[in-house]
Amino acid sequence: MEPNQIASFVVRFQLAAVEKETGRKQWRIKVTHVQKQQETLFGSMAEAMVYMEEMAEEA
Repeated sequence: MEPNQIASFVVRFQLAAVEKETGRKQWRIKVTHVQKQQETLFGSMAEAMVYMEEMAEEA
């Protein structure tokens, strides 16, 4: 990535489910790459972070 390039992301969390026994929340994570106007869904923040790192490297 060159010094003047920008990679912008919008990250949205939507509650997908709550486990009855533990109360643990499961989230659906939508990441929008602003420059490419591309939306991608993830089941974990770790997956979303890997995606954003990869997309930033391509910019």
